[in-house]
Amino acid sequence: MKPSKNDLKYYLECEGIQVLNLMKKALNLQREKIITYSRNVFIPVTRLCRNRCGYCTFRRDEVKLPILPPEDIMGRLKKAESYGCKEALFTFGEAADQLEPVMDQLERLGYNNMVEYLFYICQETLDNTLLLPHTNMGILKYKELKMLREVNASMGLMLETSSPRLMETIAHKNSPGKDPKLRIKTIEDAGKLRIPFTTGLLIGIGETIDERVESLLELRRIQDKYGHIQEIIIQNFKSKPGIPMEDYPEPTLLEMIKMVAVSKMLFPDVSIQVPPNLNRETCEIFLLAGADDWGGISPLTRDYVNPEAPWPEIGELERITRKAGFKLKERLPVYSKFISDEYLSEMVLEKVRIHLDTL
Repeated sequence: MKPSKNDLKYYLECEGIQVLNLMKKALNLQREKIITYSRNVFIPVTRLCRNRCGYCTFRRDEVKLPILPPEDIMGRLKKAESYGCKEALFTFGEAADQLEPVMDQLERLGYNNMVEYLFYICQETLDNTLLLPHTNMGILKYKELKMLREVNASMGLMLETSSPRLMETIAHKNSPGKDPKLRIKTIEDAGKLRIPFTTGLLIGIGETIDERVESLLELRRIQDKYGHIQEIIIQNFKSKPGIPMEDYPEPTLLEMIKMVAVSKMLFPDVSIQVPPNLNRETCEIFLLAGADDWGGISPLTRDYVNPEAPWPEIGELERITRKAGFKLKERLPVYSKFISDEYLSEMVLEKVRIHLDTL
């Protein structure tokens, strides 16, 4: 039986020995004792963005080239292929093609918008490498998702929070794209289109415990309706010099442990991911609280969203995982239960099948 709203709130407020009991309940749902990760290359196609989030260091106002050109991207992908990467993670500043520098470069490249450009890049990735595209582009319309579905193994968008109240706070007051209604619609449209999807919550940006509960329940509602969510990221806010939220407190380790545990209890059918580079000294404790995925780990590129936090080496990750009592296993950007023509286009499914015997 899934926990109720009152149960979730009780668990997130519990203390002492109750936290250990909560961890045990979540850990008991992890039957296979396998922790997965995806070997990827991180491609920031553009870092210009209409949002100005209070915690962000990814966004740039001025860059020499607003958009990475095709030859640059393909060079990075070819190098990633030589490192054994299987996932091409394409990230963007949201609605960047509303900004003049981006539009000017798109016109020079011969594209009307970023979706058209991304479609071309993803198709080139499938045609000329063994990598599988995974796109995180921000809010998209139904027809844009439908178009990109043809050339992506999976896609993603962090919900971050379902609370509209945060649109009035330092976290999101200058970020129209962080309106929860818009983000929920994108996640639901992806469900209607049967797109394997990654989403998640950002913890510690000013939300209350009640709002954390509501956010989890909103994702549960979507998953019950569409069943396309393959993983939920529980990501902790990290303070960085120069951001508007520089002096804001980060969530405590105990807060994160409880959040991971209740997420696993509410989502036994979905992988729960905690970024290991943001929790370098404490990440193994989350495995004992129900986390079962490390997310994308790149042997080649840095985490452009959190540049101060380098990825752990795969060998280090394997050692951490083993000492916590688990086995580390590489996965594709699309989880195995979604590898079918119900969820993947013919061209993507053909490329995915090449990898199945190697994992």
